[in-house]
Amino acid sequence: MADHLQQSSPLLQEILNSLSKSVDQPQSSESELTSFLDSVLDAALSDPDNEDAETNAFQALTEIHNFISSPSLDQAIIDSISFELPMAVSKYGGVSERCLEVAESIIDRFISLCSPRDMLSILCEALAPPIETIRDSGYVAPLLNGLSKVFLSLQRRHFEQVKVAVPIIVKVLKARSLELEDEDPEFKNLFDRAMSVANSIRAVCVKLEGGANDKLRALLGLYVLQIMALVSMNHKVSSSQPFVLQLSSFFPFCGLAYLGVITGSVVDIISRTVVGEDEDDYMSNLSDVKHGASLSVIWGHASDEVVRAAEEDLASVRDELKNNQTERWQAVGMLKHILAPVTLPWELKKHAINFLLCITDGNIPHYDEHDDFSSYMSSIFAALQAVQMVIIYASDTVLRKNAFEAFKRILADIPTSQRFDILKALITKSDSSSMIAILLDIVKGEMHKESRHRLGNDEVLQAQYKSHPHTVLWTPNVLALVEMILRPPEGGPPSFPKDSDAEKLTTPERCPEAIYREPITSGFYLYVLWSQP
Repeated sequence: MADHLQQSSPLLQEILNSLSKSVDQPQSSESELTSFLDSVLDAALSDPDNEDAETNAFQALTEIHNFISSPSLDQAIIDSISFELPMAVSKYGGVSERCLEVAESIIDRFISLCSPRDMLSILCEALAPPIETIRDSGYVAPLLNGLSKVFLSLQRRHFEQVKVAVPIIVKVLKARSLELEDEDPEFKNLFDRAMSVANSIRAVCVKLEGGANDKLRALLGLYVLQIMALVSMNHKVSSSQPFVLQLSSFFPFCGLAYLGVITGSVVDIISRTVVGEDEDDYMSNLSDVKHGASLSVIWGHASDEVVRAAEEDLASVRDELKNNQTERWQAVGMLKHILAPVTLPWELKKHAINFLLCITDGNIPHYDEHDDFSSYMSSIFAALQAVQMVIIYASDTVLRKNAFEAFKRILADIPTSQRFDILKALITKSDSSSMIAILLDIVKGEMHKESRHRLGNDEVLQAQYKSHPHTVLWTPNVLALVEMILRPPEGGPPSFPKDSDAEKLTTPERCPEAIYREPITSGFYLYVLWSQP
């Protein structure tokens, strides 16, 4: 390998000398240079512990950097090799830290010598290959670093050009980040570069005025929320929090207020600012912004340091949600983006459940007849399904109990006239027979409540019943529901709990105390319906 080191530099010098003289037709020499770099790279990657191979790679990059830094090199040569060389040298980012530094310096040199608009296209194209061909984050890092420098060099149409680049950046970040372990140095390298992109976009915003500034700030807000989601997925809270703090510091600049973020209203506003009338598919490239929006507030709920970075008053936000039913529904709908994904850690789900308990705690206002609920019904339903998953699958007993309490409070916040429809849909859609039994227990509770309203001596309850008779759930609908469960429409026996399913939710150590019962059997369905509380 030492002999190879001695031979590689003269061969590279020969290729570079030939390239410097081929102003009219440099393609042949460029192809030789690319092939040479690929052979050196393969040797380094095939044997990562071989110091000679790493030295060869470092030397090759250093010679190329010296070559393009020569003041005598013709600009036509620089422009020509700028189309292929950034991608070729970026592949060296995963060889070693010093190779990464030189690769970034080479790209920086091209950015300083070539058209920023051309370099933006070149770097985006280098990031665009199929994700499976990108072998490591070391390849991505120099390109992301280069884009952050290009953004600062753009002279016009800043918003339009950054808008094209952001989905490409996000796609690569998402693909690579989900494959990295927290302890992997590439995790920090990757998100350090992602933060550099955000800082560069903010610096460009500061230079702009008027509508272009507003649009670019909105785009930056979407990017920040998307990265908030990515840095939280599949990673420990301790590894993610330093980046969450940095991202939260962008919130005041981007106009991302916690209340608007957790209700989703700000996300909708900035999305409309960025996306034109005929560009709805653009947001499909930023599919995790609502995850990031809900996560940003839950991170604040978990850490006062994050709240200070965002310059927010979270206590006021919680109070506002407690006192405003519509905003509370919106927040509940947003939290499904934390509770449902399997890629988010249980610790964040725990904080999300605690946040739900906070905003539904105490004497919160309920409006039994609310014209707006129908527009939130699907999101509330999805949130309840997500909470169900926590109840069923969380290994922490306290978390399961808190999730069940949150589940009941969300149901209680739904107008009576729609509550049965929600419960019926949850039962129909559930594939857990134990969860069906729990839901039927809730139905039983609603029936007893209605019975007290209709037959009790409380004059206030009697007056409420007489003034709102159409809010009565219940009896005929419940009987039809029970028949549907005991006699499935598709035929066959009813879906009663298997032993393992019953044990999961009926063992005191694993079950919220409110849903502990004897082992569930077919008779239990009737028990939960008709027994006294």
